[in-house]
Amino acid sequence: MKLLLVEDQVELANSIHNYFSREGDVCEYANSFTAASEKLHGYQYDILILDIMLPDGNGLELLEVVKRNWPEMGVIIISAKNALDDRLKGLDLGADDYLPKPFHLVELNARIKAVFRRRLQKGENVVALNEIQINLDTHEVHVHDQLLDLTKKEFELLHYFFVNRKRLLTKQAIAEHLWGDYMDAADSFDFVYQHIKNLRKKITKAGGEDYLDTVYGVGYKVRSV
Repeated sequence: MKLLLVEDQVELANSIHNYFSREGDVCEYANSFTAASEKLHGYQYDILILDIMLPDGNGLELLEVVKRNWPEMGVIIISAKNALDDRLKGLDLGADDYLPKPFHLVELNARIKAVFRRRLQKGENVVALNEIQINLDTHEVHVHDQLLDLTKKEFELLHYFFVNRKRLLTKQAIAEHLWGDYMDAADSFDFVYQHIKNLRKKITKAGGEDYLDTVYGVGYKVRSV
């Protein structure tokens, strides 16, 4: 998953960022309304983790911007303001969940996974394309019931392709999704090619079909079947 955390408390932001990075997710950080707006307009995210109280604006106003421009993005509000009216207004504006501070990171993780599953997987914990099955709970991929030995990045890459199977994914978008916005400075995308090459090799070795079409000079797209 690719997460955007909007939080002005540095210690909490670092804890959340480090936790999800260890989980293998891309977690980017913005400490203000302005910084969050710039990131949202420049990059694509699966889940927004949003604090209500920001130094230069209100998180609920940012939520309105998100739901107007990116309605498919999941949103979880985290805030020390546990007043009922804030919670109801956030949910009414389209937030998927509300987690009052303080909270345990394992609970935030569980809620993020639940929101991600509801939004992108329609409540399913398994994503399948014919003989290839991805289990989001166990992080396992099977081809013809044979378990593949994938790295975390290979798993995330395959999942990214499957949930975006109707879209053409550029090399830049793939790199940003898996490694974060710092990939803007990359001189080449050789690491993207290598991960895709390894993934294709493992799937075909297990007897699976290579459903990934290369659009030369642009990126990749999962073949319609």
